[in-house]
Amino acid sequence: MDATFIAFIAFILFFGILIYYKVPGLLGGLLDKRADQIKTELEDARRLREEAQALLADYQRRARDAEDEAAGIVAQAKTDAEAMASEAKAALDDMVERRTKLAEDKIAQAEAVAIADVRAAAADAAITAAGSVLADAVGGKAGDDLFKDSLAQIKANLN
Repeated sequence: MDATFIAFIAFILFFGILIYYKVPGLLGGLLDKRADQIKTELEDARRLREEAQALLADYQRRARDAEDEAAGIVAQAKTDAEAMASEAKAALDDMVERRTKLAEDKIAQAEAVAIADVRAAAADAAITAAGSVLADAVGGKAGDDLFKDSLAQIKANLN
């Protein structure tokens, strides 16, 4: 007996035992089970990928919406700031105008008081001068009476 022949017989016996115990069917079943498992995993992966894409699209849409809303808020804030600045400028202009008018009124009033004071001082000086001239020209009781009458008349005319 040749060693090759013995190896051949052992080889056939080995495959015979494998077939007798249905090892190829078991291997086929294991391979089918593994193929089904891989198929299920691939389907799960595809489903998860689709869900992830949907979530990504949703988050991108939300991000765009948030950016649009932020831009709207910024634009509204700029508009509000410009309106507030315009209102503040108008209020400041109004206040300056009122204060200017008030200052002009105070100046006019002070001017009127000053003119009245000057007129009163001039009248007092004129009365004093007239009194001195009349006192020198007219003496005695008649001069005093004339002076008092003239003084009363001048005061009445000035008021």
